[in-house]
Amino acid sequence: MSRHEDEVRLGHMLDHATEAVQMCAGRGRTDLDSDRMLNLALVRMVEIVGEATNRVSDAGQEARP
Repeated sequence: MSRHEDEVRLGHMLDHATEAVQMCAGRGRTDLDSDRMLNLALVRMVEIVGEATNRVSDAGQEARP
């Protein structure tokens, strides 16, 4: 896997994590419990971050622990 591919994946991770944080702005736990769409969207954002994490090369993971 190339360094470029790692950078793309890291960018996806950052983008989706940032979007998840923005979606939570001004909301509390009760919003998460009562808003199914918010809940599903956040779960998907975390899944995307996790999937991208698993695809970063070993060298890329070592360089950015």
